[in-house]
Amino acid sequence: MDGTLVDTEPYWQAAELELVTSFGGTWTEEDSVELVGSGLWHSARILQSHGVDLSEDEIIDRMTTRVMEQVAEQVPWRPGSRELLAELFELGIPCALVTMSVRRMALDIVAAVGFDAFAAVIAGDDVTHSKPHPEPYLLGAAALGVDASDCVAIEDSAPGIASAVAAGTVVIGVPLHVAVPSDSTFESWETVEGRTAQHVFELFHARRTA
Repeated sequence: MDGTLVDTEPYWQAAELELVTSFGGTWTEEDSVELVGSGLWHSARILQSHGVDLSEDEIIDRMTTRVMEQVAEQVPWRPGSRELLAELFELGIPCALVTMSVRRMALDIVAAVGFDAFAAVIAGDDVTHSKPHPEPYLLGAAALGVDASDCVAIEDSAPGIASAVAAGTVVIGVPLHVAVPSDSTFESWETVEGRTAQHVFELFHARRTA
């Protein structure tokens, strides 16, 4: 979701900076980059190490609330994301949202899409193991009633790509704020803008028949 469907990373970075500095700590852009794609509980522990004197759950709640306040002012859609979702929806291809953001934020974004784009939502507070563990994508596939090997995952971060690859999906990497070195385990796209369902079908077929 964050970085693929919507570009909320600047919102998260602003929230991290506000929170750390409110406790007298220091936080850099490099610190924020290290957290891109990570699970929120992992991120909370990193923020604690920078002086945030709150529990992990309190950090996550405060951060999520601050990001949602920014989203309420403007939803930063990624180019082409809703268009591709809309085409898949019209074709009857079920989609699952697999995000490490908490469910209340994920459902806000889902509602903002404007149509029933997702048949299932797997959020950070639904999993025992966050990305890069395969559990999130395995749960996503199970929620759709299919095998992960029959799914295509679109991801923007190294942890997300690793999670989807480990789950056995065909993976499209669309890096945004952090470069992800390309390798044979996934397909690299610069953007989903201009990409259609046919592009996805062709990639899936090519990967599965290679």
